[in-house]
Amino acid sequence: MYLRFGWVVANVGWLGSLVIVTLATSITLLTSLSISAIATDRVVRVGGAYYMISRSLGIETGGAVGIPLYFAQALSVALYTLGFAESLSNSFPVLEDYQTPIALITTVVVAGLAIQSADLAIRAQYFIMGAIALSLLSLVFGGPVAESDIGMWNVTGRVGEPFWAVFAVFFPAVTGIMAGVNMSGDLKNPSKSIPVGTLAAVGTGYVIYMVLPLFLATRADYTALTENPLVMRDMAIWGDAILLGVWGATLSSALGSVLGAPRVLQALARDGVLPPILRWLGQGKGETDEPRLGTFLTLGVALAAVSLGDLNLIAPVLTMFFLSTYLVLNAAAAIEGFLESPSFRPTFGVPWYLSALGAIGCLWVMLLINPVAAVVAAVLVLGVYLWLERRELQTAWGDVRRGLWVELARMAILSMGDDADTKNWRPHMLVLSGAPMRRWALVELATALTHNRGMVTISSVLPSGSRDMGQQAKLESKIREYLEKRGVQALVRLVTAPDPFVGAERLVEAYGIGPLVPNTIFLGDSEQEHLRHDYCRLIAKLYQSRRSIIIFRENAEREFGQRRRIDVWWGGLQANGGLMLLLAYLLRTSNQWRGAEIFLKLVVPNEMAAQAARLNLEDMADRLRIGAKTQVIIADGRPFPEILKESSASADLVCLGIAKPDKDMEEFAEYYGRLQKMASGLPTTLFVLAAEGTSFEDVLQQDTPQVRR
Repeated sequence: MYLRFGWVVANVGWLGSLVIVTLATSITLLTSLSISAIATDRVVRVGGAYYMISRSLGIETGGAVGIPLYFAQALSVALYTLGFAESLSNSFPVLEDYQTPIALITTVVVAGLAIQSADLAIRAQYFIMGAIALSLLSLVFGGPVAESDIGMWNVTGRVGEPFWAVFAVFFPAVTGIMAGVNMSGDLKNPSKSIPVGTLAAVGTGYVIYMVLPLFLATRADYTALTENPLVMRDMAIWGDAILLGVWGATLSSALGSVLGAPRVLQALARDGVLPPILRWLGQGKGETDEPRLGTFLTLGVALAAVSLGDLNLIAPVLTMFFLSTYLVLNAAAAIEGFLESPSFRPTFGVPWYLSALGAIGCLWVMLLINPVAAVVAAVLVLGVYLWLERRELQTAWGDVRRGLWVELARMAILSMGDDADTKNWRPHMLVLSGAPMRRWALVELATALTHNRGMVTISSVLPSGSRDMGQQAKLESKIREYLEKRGVQALVRLVTAPDPFVGAERLVEAYGIGPLVPNTIFLGDSEQEHLRHDYCRLIAKLYQSRRSIIIFRENAEREFGQRRRIDVWWGGLQANGGLMLLLAYLLRTSNQWRGAEIFLKLVVPNEMAAQAARLNLEDMADRLRIGAKTQVIIADGRPFPEILKESSASADLVCLGIAKPDKDMEEFAEYYGRLQKMASGLPTTLFVLAAEGTSFEDVLQQDTPQVRR
């Protein structure tokens, strides 16, 4: 305001200056509205902007913004005290060689006020504010220094700096709104004080900034405004009052930063964002919970920065950290407002699109002021976020992320429609695993088959009366935690039923939401003969529900071998063959089975049939682009079970199609018994039954239909 406003007016004229002030203040106003909305929705404790962001967007986002914000505030102390020392030495040439010692002493004094008590530091701000008010009054009652040649937009005959370049220089003048927010833990009633104080600050600043260009434009010419940074001193009735204003502005900003930075640090330490070795920074002193340890550390950071003497290189990045904080605060308020969560009920309501506009404005200004610094700041913030993500911090509060995912899921499900689309078919597996700890191979294979391309639900049927609803929910949570520890992303669903087969039918029938229902049922094989009839009836019921069925028959001794070879016994593309090939391909793309070879095997009765079969099989394998190796085996009178065991003895996984269940359950149960006998002694095997009505041939081939004219 004191040193650059004259330059701004000289380059864009008095009306251009008013436009810049209005645009810049609009972005700050939108941010203030977002802050007010968040502050009136919840109790804002110590930590200011960090506290608000972490409770809205999660501790990782809060920490990613909060840690850089702390350093930006701590280094800002040095920036302001160096500015104060430079201004003092310029006014008194005898002090010219003592800038760094003056800045060091000033930093210690400012920090000493904050260490003594926040109340004392705030009382000191009244004297500083008095000096600034005196300087402005002295300017108002002053007089011209030259005949004005300043127009509405520029000076006639002169080409000034581009409008947006001037805007970028001015914008930092309106970024001080966090001073009060950072004192949130010291306010008696933050929900009232933050909106009133922040909006009043923005309004007061706007009035002053709108009046000053008119005085500057009518009391000086282009030369005076551009060549004399302290032109206001010449205009004022008492010139030295302007120096008091400059010193007051720098000291006020230094005090605001040295008060705010330790409180952000205190909140970061208490939430466990900082490494355990720094937890002591969360301690507070006395009834007012003063963060004295954090203030001592901030003093050390500021003194080290002052000793360097020149912060011009990092000053632009500091500005970006402040702006990124404003951006994220706007984004938090916009998301909360857009989702309309019942828990978000601010007494100071702000339309979500205004907050979104504020976020866009902050991003625009960041790129406008210094694109390189904006990118550097973004990389640093992202780095902190990823570091916190890896630490998997636990919090005792919820945040908006779950609500955001719920809203996205709602929109996605409603947009899916009920029509099946083979182009976008993905495995959505319901795994009837029982206790996953005991049948881990089943869970592992299901996860490898989906491999981030589909969804997996681990399910089990509990005996009726064994758990009430509360105990059932706790067991689901325990299983979910177990899966997460083993790196498995899956849903968990438990049901109770008097009979496991009846329970499985109910689960398949009821589980899902809208069109998002499991399309593939994955279950383990049953070796118990007395249960075979019920087991086969379950298979028939599942098939009638138009679900694909995969039955897992594990070879406990070999498990999955080396995971290098998958044998698919071919029975035709239109039957189960398409699904088996698709499953083999999906399995091979997983990390555990990456690089495995798929062998596509077909048995023919004689050599004459083999020649045509080889050509057809190789042609089909080329068209499907799966990279399967074909193998045609001549039976020569040998039974299929013998060929199967001999040819697949070295495989790591075998895929066999099974017949469709007919109405005669006795006959199907006998068939299934023969199938189990045939597969005994084989490596781990999958029995595959493709859903009726799903064309896996189209999923594999994806031929483009011709357009009819």
